[in-house]
Amino acid sequence: MTDDQTDADELAPPAPDDDSKPADLKGAFDRLEQLLEFPVDFPIKVMGRRVDGFAQQIAELTCAHVPEFDPATIELRSSARSNWLSLTLSVHLQSRRQLESLYRELAAHPLVKVVL
Repeated sequence: MTDDQTDADELAPPAPDDDSKPADLKGAFDRLEQLLEFPVDFPIKVMGRRVDGFAQQIAELTCAHVPEFDPATIELRSSARSNWLSLTLSVHLQSRRQLESLYRELAAHPLVKVVL
């Protein structure tokens, strides 16, 4: 096993059944909405390959959904072998809709491996 594979295995989420993915995601947002009172400051962790421009692209995407987001507040951490980069974004969200929209777009980004 290569170093890249080991790092990837550490970051890979469990593989969901294709049929359950939309229902599970809706259920997760339903439960989250019950726990949160909007507006709320909410941390989002985004993980992906450590490539040039990754943090910049995630910052721009986040600003598109949360205009008052300050990219200077992003916390960055590299994996043990520096193949992966973890970003922690602290965002001030006004609604579940805003959270869900941001989460879905982050998860769909081609450089993103995991969003928590």
